[in-house]
Amino acid sequence: MPSDKFLADIGKKIRSARKAAGLSQEDAAIEADLDRAYYGRIERGQVNVSALNLLKIAKALKADVGDFFPKGAA
Repeated sequence: MPSDKFLADIGKKIRSARKAAGLSQEDAAIEADLDRAYYGRIERGQVNVSALNLLKIAKALKADVGDFFPKGAA
């Protein structure tokens, strides 16, 4: 899978988890201690987000970090 598609898929899954949690991008970014603009770029698949930031996002959204990865991505 091309890296840009992979990052876009992760971003879509994060966006879905955020919406399910009932949070705005701004609220999710605050909870994850990330800049709101950076958080938005993550959801759009425009940045290669670090593992540590993925963990912060998962905690903020009360989600399992593994849920952000497309099935069969290996």
